[in-house]
Amino acid sequence: MSAVRGGGPPGEPPGRRGLDPEAHVLVVEDDASMRHLIARLLRENGFRSTGVRDGREMWETLRNTEVDLVLLDVMLPGDSGIELLRELRAERGALPVVMVTAKGSEADRVLGLDLGADDYLPKPFGRRELLARVRAVLRRARPAAAAPADPAARATVHQLRFDGWTVDLARREVLSPGGTVVDLSGAEYDLLLAFLEHPHRVLARNQILELSRGRLADPNDRSVDVLVSRLRRKLEGEEGGTAMIKTVRGAGYMFLPAVERVG
Repeated sequence: MSAVRGGGPPGEPPGRRGLDPEAHVLVVEDDASMRHLIARLLRENGFRSTGVRDGREMWETLRNTEVDLVLLDVMLPGDSGIELLRELRAERGALPVVMVTAKGSEADRVLGLDLGADDYLPKPFGRRELLARVRAVLRRARPAAAAPADPAARATVHQLRFDGWTVDLARREVLSPGGTVVDLSGAEYDLLLAFLEHPHRVLARNQILELSRGRLADPNDRSVDVLVSRLRRKLEGEEGGTAMIKTVRGAGYMFLPAVERVG
């Protein structure tokens, strides 16, 4: 049974309403299916999200990317979530952390909260409950002076732009420089978003599988290369177009254009 249930608290608004679309949530979860599910849920509700498997990948991401909240599973290979929480508090101070565990025991909850966790979410949990808790922790962590008096004045990213192209996040549409809607499959669209969230960075095949929410497969699976090739043809044309996705031999792929986030 999935640890993420479909239901949620009565009255919790569905979809993107009331969420902070600027927040980047780092999901630290060793179960691949759960990690994909949570990261996808967050992205579909307006958050940026990155999924990693353990403490090593967590620290690598934190060194290279700005993160607003860590969703941290307790049971992890290597350093446990409790050990990682101690390190986060020592090195990252007030970075918001929501602990997630299958145990759900009072002792675990008390220990996590005593060590500085901002909230504690036992599995299984509802989709709406997860979103509500993430939103609440981010709201508490945001300095009062930084919050605009008018909620409507908060900057919201609706589009991503690169090299004349536009991605409409609300409509899930990709428009060419000429204004034509380009038909992308679900996998191609997810792959494009993964590149747009990490421009100018080499993404290995396993990272692409994580970020694009592709099917579970071996990182060397040819399907990754085929998917990148299909997206490249649609963005660059058959020949003579502007190079956008660079193959880095032995390492992975890099998205070359600068990306602009537009409200």
